[in-house]
Amino acid sequence: MRSPAIFAAALLFLAAGMASAQVSEQGITLDTPTGQVAGTLQLPAATDGKQRVALIIAGSGPTDRDGNSTHIPGRNDSLRLLAVALAEEGIATVRYDKRGVGASLPAGPTESELRFETYVDDAAAWIAKLKADPRFSSVAVIGHSEGALIGMLAAQQAGAAAFVSIAGAADGASAILRKQLAGKLPPELDKENERILVALENGTTVDQVPPALVAFYRPSVQPYLISWFKYVPSQRIASLTMPVLIVQGNTDIQVEVAQANGLHRAKPDATLAIIPGMNHIFKHVRADPVLQAAAYSDPFLPVSPLLVKALASFLDKPAPAAD
Repeated sequence: MRSPAIFAAALLFLAAGMASAQVSEQGITLDTPTGQVAGTLQLPAATDGKQRVALIIAGSGPTDRDGNSTHIPGRNDSLRLLAVALAEEGIATVRYDKRGVGASLPAGPTESELRFETYVDDAAAWIAKLKADPRFSSVAVIGHSEGALIGMLAAQQAGAAAFVSIAGAADGASAILRKQLAGKLPPELDKENERILVALENGTTVDQVPPALVAFYRPSVQPYLISWFKYVPSQRIASLTMPVLIVQGNTDIQVEVAQANGLHRAKPDATLAIIPGMNHIFKHVRADPVLQAAAYSDPFLPVSPLLVKALASFLDKPAPAAD
C-alpha cells in the first residue's frame, strides 16, 4: 500500500500536469546587431481578444530565463514556475536568457565590453517588440533582484504600461557592496576597498588592485561596475509614471525588507506587497540557512501563491496606455 505522503505527492504531480496542460510555451527571439537573445513566450489558454503580457527579467550573474544559475547546483525553476502560474491567471509572459547566458551565450560581449546599459537596452527592445505584437493589449515589466533595476530603466525608456519590482534593492550597487564587506576585511584591505569603490563611483578605473580584491574589481569588470554604480534604484523608481508594484518576501536572506520599504518611500504612490514566508526565489521557506539552501535546488517547490495573487491582481488593473 502506498504511504499517504507518496499518494499526496502523486496527486500534486497530477494536478500540476493538468494545470500546465492549460498553458503553452514557445520559443521567441530578439534580433540584435551582435546576435540573437533567446527567450520563451508563455501563453495562457486561448482567450478572446488581446492578452496582457509581462516581460520577466532575471537577476544578477549567470541566471537564465528559468531562474537557474550556474553558480548554484541544481535547479529551482523560479521564473519558469512564475510564468506558468501567471499564464494560468490569463497573463502571458516572456522570459529570456540575458546576453552571455544560456542560449544567448553567442550574443554576449567580452567582460571588458559589457555595460549595464547593454542589459537595459535589450530589455527595452523586448518591450518594443511586444508592444508591436498585435496579440497583446499592454506590456508590463517584472524585474527580479538586479533585474528590477534593469526593468525600471527599460520600462521608462520603452514606455511599459506597468512595472513590478520583486526583491529589488533601493540602494545603489556600490552602497550594497560596501555594506556587505563592512567589518569583513582587515583594516588595510578595508582602506583599499574604499579607495577602489570611491574611484569607480567617480567613473575612474583603478590600476592597482590587491590580490584579495581582484575577484570584485579585476580590470576587465571595472567598466561594467562604473556603468552599474551610477544608477540608484530609489532615485530611478521615483521618476516612473506608470503604475508600480513593489514585492518583497520576508524570509529573503539576500535582500532585506528594508530595501522594499526604501523603494516605497521613494515612490509612495506605488503598491507595496510584503509576502510572508517567501524567500528570494519566490518559495515559501523559513529563514533557516539549511532550508533556504535546499530550496535553491528544488524545482518541485512551488512559487508562493500569495505572490501570484499579488501580481495577477496588480496586472489585471486597467493601466494607462503606453506611449
